[in-house]
Amino acid sequence: MSDGRRPVTEAFRSTRDDLLAWRGEHAQAVAEFRWPDLGGTFNWAVDWFDAIARGNDKPALVIVEEAAEAAGDGPTSYSFDELSRRSDQVAQWLAGHGVRQGDSVIVMLGNQVELWESMLAIMKLGAVIMPTSTAVGPADLHDRIERGGARFVLANAADAATVDEVEGDYTKLSVSPERGTPEGWEPFRAAYDLEPQPIEHPGTLVGDRLLLYFTSGTTSRPKLVEHTQVSYPVGHLSTMYWLGLRPGDVHLNVSSPGWAKHAWSSFFAPWNAEAAVFVHNYTRFDAEALLRVVRANDVTSMCAPPTVWRMLINADLSGGSGRLREVVGAGEPLNPEVIERVRRAWGLTLRDGYGQTETTAQVGNTPGSAVRPGSMGRPLPGLPVVLMDPLTGQRVSASGDRVGEGEVCLDLAERPLPLMTGYQGDPERNEEAMAGGFYHTGDVASIDGDGYITFIGRTDDVFKASDYKISPFELESVLIEHPAVAEAAVVPTPDAVRLAVPKAYIVLAPGHEPTPETALSIFRYAREHLAPWQRVRRIEFSDLPKTISGKIRRVELRGREQSLAADATAQRPAQEWRDDEFPELRGAR
Repeated sequence: MSDGRRPVTEAFRSTRDDLLAWRGEHAQAVAEFRWPDLGGTFNWAVDWFDAIARGNDKPALVIVEEAAEAAGDGPTSYSFDELSRRSDQVAQWLAGHGVRQGDSVIVMLGNQVELWESMLAIMKLGAVIMPTSTAVGPADLHDRIERGGARFVLANAADAATVDEVEGDYTKLSVSPERGTPEGWEPFRAAYDLEPQPIEHPGTLVGDRLLLYFTSGTTSRPKLVEHTQVSYPVGHLSTMYWLGLRPGDVHLNVSSPGWAKHAWSSFFAPWNAEAAVFVHNYTRFDAEALLRVVRANDVTSMCAPPTVWRMLINADLSGGSGRLREVVGAGEPLNPEVIERVRRAWGLTLRDGYGQTETTAQVGNTPGSAVRPGSMGRPLPGLPVVLMDPLTGQRVSASGDRVGEGEVCLDLAERPLPLMTGYQGDPERNEEAMAGGFYHTGDVASIDGDGYITFIGRTDDVFKASDYKISPFELESVLIEHPAVAEAAVVPTPDAVRLAVPKAYIVLAPGHEPTPETALSIFRYAREHLAPWQRVRRIEFSDLPKTISGKIRRVELRGREQSLAADATAQRPAQEWRDDEFPELRGAR
């Protein structure tokens, strides 16, 4: 082609443009969508990003620092063309330090321009990105270096001490201030002294390794997930469609680097749409400050986890939504109460979606679709989502008012492009995950006659009480509607009569105390809004154990309950309350 673009660029663009045209036409998009034919070689950083970025002065990355915002200073903005050239410089510098095609590079950076530059640069060299949270300790980092075969670690000087504790044969690359490079590290800033030269296409095959992600480990040891040159870069066209992004949008994603959701919504999906990635950096979350930044910077779309949305609805929303057009929740299911509060305040529909580190977005409430309370939406274009009965191995169906229930799976008859290649170094987990011609997510959901899917819980989280199946999410959704409840996690606790009963670990909202009166009020509210067989029997006011990506570790809470029950000498937790201790509840529904 005369402008130097490869045919795969136009194939990708054509598919992307189809999805943009099908906005508000979910059924048509699902029926007609086809993944682009990219032939044998593809490199997203060269074939897509550079193709749209060269000579493009529109903003690609906008960063607002907390201190700058407080001082009244404006954001720092980088154009597509700037990031293209700066990533060329970084790629040259990395190559000069020995980074070669196929090498694994740990990228342990925060929301800073060097993160985006280095990810693009590593891609351009055909090397492998291992995103890693700055919150990991030496033991976790050692595990990542060892299992991922990392040959390079790129980190801020502030994290050098953590990295230096990990022995190994790898090169240390430091993002550091001038004259501040730690001993034994190579200074990243030297890249900017190089003359930018476009990086030649590395010839990466579509199936070549691009990304290694560690899952957040909510129920077990983190798994090492491998993605290819297309599974995430191209696969996130489904995420772009779910988010509702358009060219020229300004998209804010509240997410920490190092986890898959950051790549979803702060990298691939926005830039697939030719939208700007917007970042607000802060030391401590402040709902009022975030709302102020959103309004002042003409943010058009925002994605945040339910925890953030719960804090936002407790702030003052009367200032309006600014230029926001799309509001989306991800990471854990959204509670209906949160969706309704946003709708009342802003007139916007807060849309839910579902996916995993192992895939891109699989299910979502897309723009223009009717949202059903509690449902995370319908299967997205290009994702063959089915529900399977874990006992019979048969596909679950639903019709009319009859609802089906089963494990969320992907049909592997035609292997879905956005699916990982597998868990590295773990053949047993691979065999289990891909059993019977389906990829098994490990999540249980229900489906109605119109194809709307509602999350029930992890297969490990759902439990039985008095022979009734309990979905922790359903109980938690009711509990957080109570004004005293900021967060809740429901797990089974052993019971002599019922074998197990639901117990809620509760984080109190500001202004509420862990008193008997608070416990009674929550018990009453739960009884009024849940079926008798869903009754919460115990409450404990406590912090919730979480992964470093912020997901609740219910497995730890379940284990705690089992340990307490098994230890005859164990004392009952001081902040635990039981429903049978309140005479006021006797005879109540």
